[in-house]
Amino acid sequence: MACAQKDQKELEQLCIHTIRTLSIDAIQKANSGHPGAPMGLAPTAFVLWNRYMKHNPKNPAWIDRDRFVLSGGHASMLLYSMLYLDGYGLTLDDLKNFRQWGSRTPGHPEYKHTPGVETTTGPLGQGIANAVGMAMAERHLASCFNTNTKEIINHFTYVICGDGDLMEGVASEAISLAGHLGLGKLICLYDDNSITIEGATSIAFTEDVKAKFEAMNWHVVSVADGNDTCAIASAIEEAQKEVSKPSLIKIKTKIAYGSPNKQGTSGAHGSPLGADEIKLVKEFYGLPIDKDFYVLNEVLTECRKVVEKGEAQERAWQDIFDTYKVEFPQKTAEFVDAVSGYLTQGWDSQIPLFKTGDKPVATRAASGKVLNAIAKNLPVLMGGSADLAPSNNTYLSGFADFQKESYHGRNIRFGVREHAMGAIISGMYLHGGIRPYGGTFLVFADYVRPALRVASLMGLPLIYVFTHDSVAVGEDGPTHQPIEHVASLRAIPNLNVIRPADANETAEAWRVALTTMDRPTALILSRQNLPILDQNQIGKDGSLSHGAYIIKDVDKDSNRGIDIILIASGSEVHLCLNAALELEKDGIYARVVSMPSWELFEKSPAPYRERILPHDVKARVAVEAGISMGWERYVGDSGKIVGINSFGASAPGEKVLEEYGISTKNIVEQAKMVVAKKG
Repeated sequence: MACAQKDQKELEQLCIHTIRTLSIDAIQKANSGHPGAPMGLAPTAFVLWNRYMKHNPKNPAWIDRDRFVLSGGHASMLLYSMLYLDGYGLTLDDLKNFRQWGSRTPGHPEYKHTPGVETTTGPLGQGIANAVGMAMAERHLASCFNTNTKEIINHFTYVICGDGDLMEGVASEAISLAGHLGLGKLICLYDDNSITIEGATSIAFTEDVKAKFEAMNWHVVSVADGNDTCAIASAIEEAQKEVSKPSLIKIKTKIAYGSPNKQGTSGAHGSPLGADEIKLVKEFYGLPIDKDFYVLNEVLTECRKVVEKGEAQERAWQDIFDTYKVEFPQKTAEFVDAVSGYLTQGWDSQIPLFKTGDKPVATRAASGKVLNAIAKNLPVLMGGSADLAPSNNTYLSGFADFQKESYHGRNIRFGVREHAMGAIISGMYLHGGIRPYGGTFLVFADYVRPALRVASLMGLPLIYVFTHDSVAVGEDGPTHQPIEHVASLRAIPNLNVIRPADANETAEAWRVALTTMDRPTALILSRQNLPILDQNQIGKDGSLSHGAYIIKDVDKDSNRGIDIILIASGSEVHLCLNAALELEKDGIYARVVSMPSWELFEKSPAPYRERILPHDVKARVAVEAGISMGWERYVGDSGKIVGINSFGASAPGEKVLEEYGISTKNIVEQAKMVVAKKG
């Protein structure tokens, strides 16, 4: 029933006003925050969380719970107020410590930091795209594990967004894909308050949102008054019934509702209301003007009813799952593996070993072979490319596409939507049950970067496949030739960047990426073919898992010391090997170190790092076909960096490399100068 009885409605109104006053009190105490959105959205949040959302506050990780994303993370106090009132373990003291050092209530919601927060939000539009990923994961798992008689996955994904979210390009990309996929279990509640930081949205945003969503195959319901809980409830019920399309509930709210001087203005967006204004607001709400963080017992009792309801919902689900386990033991084992994140036994058993005598192969092509070998034994592996699968080699052969006709498929056609792809795979992982990857050209890592940064902040073990890794791209020219991109990815905290030198390093890179569970991995892969490194060397002095290892060393029996160390990543390792042979002809003996990952090397034990790069060998040359910034840490003041510190040029790849000094000849010349300078 959409409308409550009169007495119940009065109690619900009291709950809604309490959500509002808790939010504005916390923001006032912190002297920082965004009070307007929580005040306008409180009715929507209350109706959704307390009447329609399937969730168990005592077990926020229950796999079949409805997911909730607050895309406009600046409205975090709305979420924290709900989490406190609904019994997720937050206390009034947590609310009083909003935005303070060490608190569980940071300025924007953070995954793993606060119970009940499904994803880190704040950069506008990212949350909507996360929610699309969650909805995709729900449909895929439902298709894989539900049977004709038992549904163990059947829940909604709800997201609250605002005008700012819908202005961001990433949101449009995600919304478009969601409509194409017909994600009927995705419901977006749009806080249509017509205000942003600078003022009325009309100064920059006059599109017909309803028509836009309908054009992208969304079902749209409009609510004329954001305080009309009956209309909000009816809209949610209508959206739940629409199974073939995602739904937008367009709710016309008033920012800072109840504030006589700031309601409907941008002044309530990002600043506390002020003590005097808060008194006027509380008087309007009919609450004590002289009490902060005021919660009546009957309000808490009413809100905490969701605990008992949620526990009953989970028990009902558990009863179904218990019989499912008996009837479908094999599916149960696969389901438990999926949702626990367990790597299925034998997942890497078919990874190929590439032989030295094999033809040279681009690391992007080797990656495709490895990916397909893993996919056969790792059912949770799922992903795709931003319309570049044939170039990125990210397509899983023998598996169907993920489309509305078959959510069982594991190949995702993201379309030309790099921004959304990055955030969608985050949402897929956050949902649980899927290990996603996404691919594009390295030069377009800039498009993925906002989502990649937030994924690194959350510590999500995603895999980004970035191919065409240098000016060796060639004829496409400087617009498609990455220069600063590897360095910029290395600058992101908690991200492993791996640039393998050959097919076998690529295979090992996939092993490392899939066994790393606390951070994302960016695989940087070549377009051009590369020789297979000598396997007799790899593994004797470390491996890719250590970030760097010796691929060629000075013959210990020669009683010669190391004159110089050549360090490189990716395709440049082969140039350094050739340079070492040339240097030996002139009596200069070089150690060659393959360094595919700075991050893995820096995490290796200090004695290992010293063994690979002994401090007493000052003569060093680092080689990488990209910006030289950062390599100073490995070559020191007396070393040399062979890199490219300008944009590229359009010409065949080999010619571009040669002209920019990424050649055996130039490495030899630079090495000789470094050795001579040392001498």
